[in-house]
Amino acid sequence: MEDKLTVPSNLAHQNKRLKALLKKYKHAHHLQNALILLSEQASTVAELTLLYPAIHDILQKYVPSKSFYVVLSNRHTNLLELSYFSDEKDGLAIALNQHNSFNEGATGYVFKQGKTTYFTKQQMQDAANNGLFKALGTPAEHWIGVPVFQEKSIIGVLAAQSYDTKQGYSPQQIQLLEVMSLYLATAIERVKKREQLEAEVKVRTQALTQSNAALNLEVEQRKRALQRQQILFKISELATQAKNIDDVYLQLHEIIKSITYADNLYIALYNKDSGWLSFPYYVDEFKKNPQSRRFSKGYSELVISTEETQLIHPDRAKALIQDGTVQRTSPVPEKQMATSWLGAPLKTSQGVIGLIVCQAYNNKHIFSQDDCELITFVSHQIATVLQTKLANIALKKSHQELEFRVDEKTKELRQANLHLQMQIDERKKIEQQLYHDAHHDSLTGLANRSLFLTQLEKTLQEYHRFVEQHFAVLFIDLDKFKSINDQLGHHAGDQFLISVSKLFSQCIREHDLLARLGGDEFVILLTHLTEPQQAEDVANRIINLMAEPFCFKGSSLQSGASIGITYSNQSYKNTDEIIRDADAAMYYAKNSGRNRYELFHPLLTQAIPEQQSPVLHYLEQLPMNFRSSEIITLDENCQSESLLEAFGEHPILGYTSFDILKKFACDKEQHLNVELQLLQQAYTQTSNANLNVGLLPCSSLLLAHPEFNLFTDALSQCENKTQLCLLFDEQEIRYASATQIENLKQLSLNGYSIGLNNFAKDKCELNLLSEIDFDYLLLSSTFSKRILQQASYDLQLQGVLAITKIKNTKVIAKGPAILNFRALLDKHGLGFFIGKQSALNSSLQPSISHSESLQR
Repeated sequence: MEDKLTVPSNLAHQNKRLKALLKKYKHAHHLQNALILLSEQASTVAELTLLYPAIHDILQKYVPSKSFYVVLSNRHTNLLELSYFSDEKDGLAIALNQHNSFNEGATGYVFKQGKTTYFTKQQMQDAANNGLFKALGTPAEHWIGVPVFQEKSIIGVLAAQSYDTKQGYSPQQIQLLEVMSLYLATAIERVKKREQLEAEVKVRTQALTQSNAALNLEVEQRKRALQRQQILFKISELATQAKNIDDVYLQLHEIIKSITYADNLYIALYNKDSGWLSFPYYVDEFKKNPQSRRFSKGYSELVISTEETQLIHPDRAKALIQDGTVQRTSPVPEKQMATSWLGAPLKTSQGVIGLIVCQAYNNKHIFSQDDCELITFVSHQIATVLQTKLANIALKKSHQELEFRVDEKTKELRQANLHLQMQIDERKKIEQQLYHDAHHDSLTGLANRSLFLTQLEKTLQEYHRFVEQHFAVLFIDLDKFKSINDQLGHHAGDQFLISVSKLFSQCIREHDLLARLGGDEFVILLTHLTEPQQAEDVANRIINLMAEPFCFKGSSLQSGASIGITYSNQSYKNTDEIIRDADAAMYYAKNSGRNRYELFHPLLTQAIPEQQSPVLHYLEQLPMNFRSSEIITLDENCQSESLLEAFGEHPILGYTSFDILKKFACDKEQHLNVELQLLQQAYTQTSNANLNVGLLPCSSLLLAHPEFNLFTDALSQCENKTQLCLLFDEQEIRYASATQIENLKQLSLNGYSIGLNNFAKDKCELNLLSEIDFDYLLLSSTFSKRILQQASYDLQLQGVLAITKIKNTKVIAKGPAILNFRALLDKHGLGFFIGKQSALNSSLQPSISHSESLQR
């Protein structure tokens, strides 16, 4: 009976033992497989930026590590710097903002202890409360940090965390992390050495390329010498192989063609005794074979008299005519004037017997000094061959008559072919002219409505396929055009339209389209835009050019341009909607004072009751949170967040509903009332939100007397004077009165936070920075972008940073995609940014991909 009971007991013991061995072998297999994969990645990955994601992929197969990061110690600064980061909840922006604080957190604790540490959520909170380290980021349910060693020195920390209470880390998984960390330093060194090796290969490849270039130059020189030698052989063979003098001329022409441009070539012979110049060979696309003439003052005579090769371009031709060296017996049509002329003398032992000339029309070719050397080189040999052949002409007089007839027929056929080609070309020109006339304005030569709408339709369709290819339409109406017609006459009006079209053409790029719709209305299509500011820059250039008076026959009138701008939008389905919105913005610009531009806003097309002011009506229709959403708030870590979800673009970044409300104010008093109401609401919102600082755009009108008293009364409601930074536009402050400047300084002296917006939009004036103590300086998006493009702007930036450092002013770069250039701008000395999230942040944190932020 005891034996029967012992058997099952033994079997159960063996099963338990087998299961333990299986688990052990499985764990060993996981370790081995992970190390093999790590070794493969270290052997194949070319960059460190690719190694860390590969390690992360390996870990996720065996360890809960969706949230995983690696920090390494910087031996120069002794700070832990982030090398790789992936988290389920915290975005990369948070990690980058806190990279200087890793030494104070749990990661730094593991680095100092030098051993693996595992915390649950409660354990980490207890440790933080006990002062072992600071709690950073979103609390995790399970967190483990493993030190990374290189030989016996710790160089960094590998950390993984889980936000799932049921998903912790077993001893086997911890052991796997530890084993991976042991091999991580070796893998990093292998990849670094591979990167260094690739860099050395590139340097050696470049050196080899330079060596090959020098070798190619030597080969090219030898080829040129061989070519010259072959040309001499060909010319020498003409003396014995050519059947007649005409054959000599033709073959000489082919030889010259092989070394330079010679579509138009002639050979002239000079009889010194008779003083006549003849042209036995003449090929030209415009002129027939000229008749012999007496020696006079032409280009050919200049070559013969100087016995030197002459290279003549239009500038030298004018100079020769002006000083009398060259004289023309009859005017030459401009189309038939050579734009480049090259002639070399044919010199023999008896003197100059003629010359050989190559010429080009319509800038088809510009002869160079190399061409001069080549034609001079072959002209001596040509002269010898021609002299030999001409000596035999007297012996073959009968044959010459027959050859002359053949040559005449050949010339007639050539001329007939040339005439036929000219007729074909003329018909093509007529067809092109008909197409041009159908799609262009007859007065100004600009594109007409038909061509503009066709191009706009293509652009709209392209934009719907590729949303990153933004465009803008500018609708332009000339101010006081009727006055010009009435006072100076319609002829003056036509001349004014022609002059305006030329001015507008100077303000756009080659691929942009300028069209005249009719009368005094023009439209511009701007394509391949990266930001709306570019369209505004074009409008400003037009307005500045139109500020000049128009003068006609002693009379002068001042005009201007009212411009409406609409930017590309996915809501546009057809071109009529785009023209309609641009036209609406233009009419608002005209009604707002003319000679200005306005951006389209949906409010421009809303039906508003006549008895109610548009701005008051719009304020009543909007909820309270809309009017406060125009504020950017900054926390103590210099990170921005908005109080509420913004409506439209942010005022710091572009055209906004905040601006349109103030623009729709009927007069100055209403404008001030609206701005004071917005200011009071802003204080209320920031006070309730209990945030550190908010940036609020303000008008310089608030600084004028007596409005300044109303302004300071509104400011008195703020308990913390620095809770709101009052932003004033740099262009308004530049032209502010002395009273306004003194009131602005008084705000700073009274402890209020003030800032300067859109600094250096058109020019950089440092006297404002040195004269007034600003807390914040927001660079314009144009200046922020051009810092990376032109060295002169970087020099201006260094001057700005030098002054703001003394003044303790925070300098902020801004732009629609400024975060894409964050690292580059940081090298220029900029540490604060306002703009849209970068593409990397968007991929890691889709929920905030369209939010606006200030990053450091």
